[in-house]
Amino acid sequence: MPTRIAAAFEFTNTTSDIATPNRELEKNTGGHRSTMIRILITEDSDVVAMLLKAIFEAEPDMRVIGRAANGREAVTLCHELKPDLVTMDIRMPVMDGFDATRMIMSTEPLPIVVVSSSVDDEELRITFRAIDEGALAVIEKPRGLHHPDFEKIRRDLMETVRAMAEVKVVRRRRARPSPEIFETRVARGSTAFEVVGIACSTGGPQALSAILGGMPVGFPLPILVVQHISPGFIGGLVSWLRGQTLLDVCLAEHGQPLRPGTIYLGPDDHHLEVERESGKLCVSLSDAPPVERFRPSGNVLFRSLARACGRAAIGGVLTGMGSDGAVGLGALCAAGGHTFVQDEDSAVVYGMPSAALALKAADQIVPLARIPAHLVELARS
Repeated sequence: MPTRIAAAFEFTNTTSDIATPNRELEKNTGGHRSTMIRILITEDSDVVAMLLKAIFEAEPDMRVIGRAANGREAVTLCHELKPDLVTMDIRMPVMDGFDATRMIMSTEPLPIVVVSSSVDDEELRITFRAIDEGALAVIEKPRGLHHPDFEKIRRDLMETVRAMAEVKVVRRRRARPSPEIFETRVARGSTAFEVVGIACSTGGPQALSAILGGMPVGFPLPILVVQHISPGFIGGLVSWLRGQTLLDVCLAEHGQPLRPGTIYLGPDDHHLEVERESGKLCVSLSDAPPVERFRPSGNVLFRSLARACGRAAIGGVLTGMGSDGAVGLGALCAAGGHTFVQDEDSAVVYGMPSAALALKAADQIVPLARIPAHLVELARS
């Protein structure tokens, strides 16, 4: 347990210390935000709110300027306090996190990070509806200073908040599905690709929704996805994505044959790979050690595609923090596969695509809105 956090938690262990907004706010000058990240906590539990406050204020570049105990208070305090970022609980009295996110993003948009306990299917459903309305990321709720995973959750929370505080958000506009999604057959040529692999992290759920929602029902290739997400949330992501696309979406299982037009997401704490058995491609899951902290890892997925499929594989790196996927995408590119990255303008965070570009691992840079058509064109090649 970091000493500074423990001390801060002990010091702030009173309801009154965090229950009302701090009115002595730092002033912005010249229209620019100060280097301090000003955070509004939305959380109905006093204990969790105080823990979050202690975690944030142990960092030299973060300050908690207020706490909302329900979604309605969050909407009001966003208007009054103009925070740089809001942490959003999901299940709250008066107004839940989904409705609060929708109202904030339709009035005065700002970066929202959902901090959820992922306790059951209903909470997961609301969590990903909040992503649909404009929340930028989902992160696991800290479970106490003495929990064995506390330091990992704290580190992930800090990295996410720092990255999301810099994101420029806009009011949400829902794109209309193209009539092309009802195309029931996509012809495959003699040089057809066999499989698509995708790796993403922060901003990935939104990107996957946009891509899969634009894919035709007759897309002829399986798509394997490594999405970095807090433990316990991947099942909710699968359920949510099923409502965004005409393709089949499932949680990958070991030994599962790959079928055309099916999306396979890597499960918690397992690497997602592809193997060829009796000439056919199938899923392989392993509990090999994490690669650069990640399991599943994009690097592991792309390297398996390079081994099993070579030039018959497509690999793409989407929005995300860090560099996962870059080395593996380079291996796939060297094996003759087609590789691409999402463009910077459409990415929430450009760490992963930028890392791949730095290694010259990508054949093309593709805007998010163009990726569905790009994949269809490759399948027709």
